[in-house]
Amino acid sequence: MKSDTKSEFYGTGRRKCAIARVRLKNGNGDILVNGKGVVDFCSLEHAERLILAPLAVTNMKAVVDVRVDVMGGGAVGQAGAVSLGIARALEKMNPELRLTLKKAGLLRRDSRVHERKKAGQRGARKRFQFSKR
Repeated sequence: MKSDTKSEFYGTGRRKCAIARVRLKNGNGDILVNGKGVVDFCSLEHAERLILAPLAVTNMKAVVDVRVDVMGGGAVGQAGAVSLGIARALEKMNPELRLTLKKAGLLRRDSRVHERKKAGQRGARKRFQFSKR
């Protein structure tokens, strides 16, 4: 594994309203998200898989320790932000992993956000019921 002389590598991930700050260093596979383990942090199995995806694709799950501070958004948004942050930190740690992460689609930021409610409507797209009479 090629690595710089730095001991910690940082990555920032964003998804919807969630922002995750990720610190990555060589270790034995400990993953803490907001001071909790991944299983305790994630209430959804899908979100847990999403968080661990960059580590699984690069086979680095047992090699690095991950510390994450995430805020804002909901469960899926936070999981997406953490995933992107881990992928970016892994890329800084070992630039040779870029192609693997890119092929898996883990370095792309999902830019879809909540659409605002419009004036004179029930929601972003929904309208009030039309009455002819």
